[in-house]
Amino acid sequence: MRYFLEFSYNGQNYFGWQRQPRQISVQEVLENALSTLLRQKMDLTGAGRTDTGVHARQMFAHFDFEEILPEDLIHRLNSFLAKDITVYHIHKVKEDSHARFDATERTYNYFIQCGKDPFNFDYTWQIRHDLDIEKMNEAAKSLIGKQDFSSFAKIHTDVKTHICDVKFVQWERVGNELKFTITADRFLRNMVRSVVGTLVDVGKGKINLDEFNHIIAQKDRSFASGSAPAQGLYLVEVVYPKSTFINE
Repeated sequence: MRYFLEFSYNGQNYFGWQRQPRQISVQEVLENALSTLLRQKMDLTGAGRTDTGVHARQMFAHFDFEEILPEDLIHRLNSFLAKDITVYHIHKVKEDSHARFDATERTYNYFIQCGKDPFNFDYTWQIRHDLDIEKMNEAAKSLIGKQDFSSFAKIHTDVKTHICDVKFVQWERVGNELKFTITADRFLRNMVRSVVGTLVDVGKGKINLDEFNHIIAQKDRSFASGSAPAQGLYLVEVVYPKSTFINE
């Protein structure tokens, strides 16, 4: 039978989701835990891959196994795993369901701390400059829609297309933090951090709206700004068709 594992993780101590030859990853830790508890080699296919240091408040991965008692396995996994990974649900899904390809939307948040804070520097990008959030939101509107995001993509990757359909973007002020939300059908590697880094330069007055639109049109990563640091980025939601899940 096929199951979707729903979980979250603090990415600070991991080299991303995907297995690495010589570095620890979230995928490796979860696969090792499942393999130990279920007493056979287990493989997980994730909904996507987060980079080194990026966090996930909601992530999914699928695996195949004979009939299990989900609540029992959830308890055993959480007892076995380190405190920076938590499993919330194990969903029974249709046999041909795919954690990556069946996802219809993904949402990321990025957090910027306005000023210095000794308690959350590992989980936000701390910036002491004044940022013009209105200009950042105005520029962000140009990201909406189905278009080529090559200007914000990591080069030399194995993707077949750089077309993404961005459905929602917004900057908002939450206390002393700026929160960026972006939702799309898919994201390219490093895309959100590149977008954030470039929009921050808009907020600093280094890039105007016409220049931001020009960056998008160039379809060339060298025109955009540097990437925002990983620690401020969170995958917060992955959406699937309701028909994916059995008895839910």
